[in-house]
This record gives sequence, C-alpha cells and structure tokens, in this order.
Amino acid sequence: MAGARVRPGLGGTGRDECRGECRGNRPGRVVSLFASRCPDSANGGDHVSGLFDLTGKTAVVTGSSRGIGLMIARGLVQAGASVAVSSRKAGACDEAAAELRGYALPAQHGQQIWAIPADLSREDECQRLASEVAGHTGALHVLVNNAGATWGAPLLEFPPSGWDKVLDLDLKSPFFLTRAFLPLLGEAASADDPARVINIGSIDGLRVPRVPNYSYAAAKAGLHHLTRVLAIELGPQHITVNAVAPGPFESKMMAQTLREHGDEIAAHAPLGRIGRPDDMAGIAVFLASRASAYVTGAIIPVDGGISAR
Repeated sequence: MAGARVRPGLGGTGRDECRGECRGNRPGRVVSLFASRCPDSANGGDHVSGLFDLTGKTAVVTGSSRGIGLMIARGLVQAGASVAVSSRKAGACDEAAAELRGYALPAQHGQQIWAIPADLSREDECQRLASEVAGHTGALHVLVNNAGATWGAPLLEFPPSGWDKVLDLDLKSPFFLTRAFLPLLGEAASADDPARVINIGSIDGLRVPRVPNYSYAAAKAGLHHLTRVLAIELGPQHITVNAVAPGPFESKMMAQTLREHGDEIAAHAPLGRIGRPDDMAGIAVFLASRASAYVTGAIIPVDGGISAR
C-alpha cells in the first residue's frame, strides 16, 4: 500500500495510519486495511483496489464467541462488514460482540455488530436465528457455518451420543442454516458479486486423523461434500458455497491437544507452526469478498501444508 505505514498482520486494530499522501487525507488518520478509500477520500483518493472491501455487507458467523469463529468474525468486521455473532451462550455472544466493536470502522461507515444466541444443534433454532437476523437486515451477503463440536473416545467405547451431538452440529446444522437463510442470501446475490456460504470443515475430513474422533472426521468429510453439492445447486441463484479446512489453531476444541502435542504438531507442518488468527481472518475475507466471486465448490486447507503430506 503506497504511502502508508502498514502494521504487520491483522493482530492490532487492522488499520494503517495514512501519512497524508492520498488526496484529502490528514496525517495520522486511521485507515482500514481492506477499505477501498481513506475516511477523507471524498475527492476520490483510492487507497487499495477494493477487492477485499466488505463495507456495506452483512454477515452471520456461527460459533463466533471464541476460537476460529471469533477469528473469522474479527476479519470480516475489520474488512467493513456488519456481523451477527451467534453461539449457544448469551453472555459469551455479548462479550464477543463487545470485543468486535473495538475493531469496527469509524461510525460513519454504519457498521453494526449484533449478538444473537442460538442452539444450532436444533433445526427450529436455526430457523429462529434466520428470523432474528431478518429483523435487523433485509439481505445477507455472507453466512459462515462454523459452529461445531467434537468427540474423542476409543473405538470400543465410542457412544451413540458421540455421533448424535457431532453430526447434529457439524453436518446437519450447516444444511438447515443454509436453507433457512436462502431468502436473505437471495436478496444479496448478484451475478457480479454472489452471496456467500462459507462452511468450516477440517483437515480431519481430508485425511485420516491420528486421534479417535470418528464422528468428527466423518462429519467434516460429509460437510466438504455437502459444500460441493450445494455449490452446484445454488450457483444458478448466484450463491457460492465454499469450505475452509483448518489445521491446528489455538481454540478450546484444540486446547488439550496443543498442550500435549503442540510442538510435535507444529514440527509436522511444512511451515513449522500452528495457525494464527490472521491466517483464518485472511481466508474468510477472501471468500467473503469480491476477490472470490468466481470461486465455488472449493475446499481450501488452511493448515500450513499438513494435509499435503
């Protein structure tokens, strides 16, 4: 970005300080990394291409009170989107929404952050979430199906509840949510800039995992294929459907594994580390933005190369 001091990554405020070279701007003003113009660019001073700018768009991110979901929500907010945060616990939603407001663009951009708790393992709750979002906005540009659960137990001890809980949230919920949000997604969709569904899968759905998480691996593999099926079905409606397959990231789901085997896992990755929040924010912004308008049915590993081995 010419003429700006770029703070590395998205880990800070996700903005740059313009030094005043762009027309109409004043030194020291804060500029979004993803915004297409400076805050004072009424005279037409373009700052970046705008391919990744989400200003004026609305997104729903499920399971976004912590972990990968919160990383994604932060990236979308920093790119200019209004975001509905959803997870099972109301208090956690409120805390996440408060945190995300700290990353929002200046008030004149009109960004909104909503906290809408829901138990998305139930179809009626998926429908309620869609209804509540419709009360805030008439169109939904981006749906991120991230809410999920895992279960680990030896083969001979793996219980039926370990299948039911995981399949309900990791596989059935993305289907029910996508169906419930179709009217709002349709309102946002266009041939030039489709509406987006982004499913969060896992590299455990791409390769055989090393741990006995039978239902999780099967559910994520199923979600990857469901992504392809829906991409074909919804493409003519100008809705793209893609999936991200994360590798190891710091999250509650991965906490124990990383405590016990973090160094070993990092060493196994060709890039030599585990995932960082900016890695997930970056792929989410790409898939949500005009930069990916011609991408659908893709399963994108974000794993430092682990699944390539």
